[in-house]
Amino acid sequence: MLSYVYFGTNDFERAVRFYDATLAPLGMPRCVTGDAEWDRVAAGWGIYENDGARELGFWIGKPFDQRPASVGNGSMVAFSARSWKAVDGFYAAALANGGCCDGAPGLRLHYGPDFYAAYVRDVDGNKLAAVCRGFTERQ
Repeated sequence: MLSYVYFGTNDFERAVRFYDATLAPLGMPRCVTGDAEWDRVAAGWGIYENDGARELGFWIGKPFDQRPASVGNGSMVAFSARSWKAVDGFYAAALANGGCCDGAPGLRLHYGPDFYAAYVRDVDGNKLAAVCRGFTERQ
């Protein structure tokens, strides 16, 4: 359904450090584009192959219009996690790297008996979640 998601940032290096740490527990590797100019202004995690012909990525970088990045009201990206431990790791890494809590890890029974999630804000204030489905107790 998606090819990529892109969030603007006002501090590229800080955002890269945040996402390197936060997405590692989810098993999301950094994308390598091979384009030195692009890699100076944007960074991605996920899948980027054949010059983008196959892509499922999450990207951060300077806004294309060169104006300051701002947070979208009601916007959120939810990453899939394979385990509750991965959700917990995502949350801990986010807080340790400049993010803030927007909902501690736990079951969200109002979404389903197996909806285990954590919600954070990144260093620019964007809302993120990590969600694990398929388990009703810690593995």
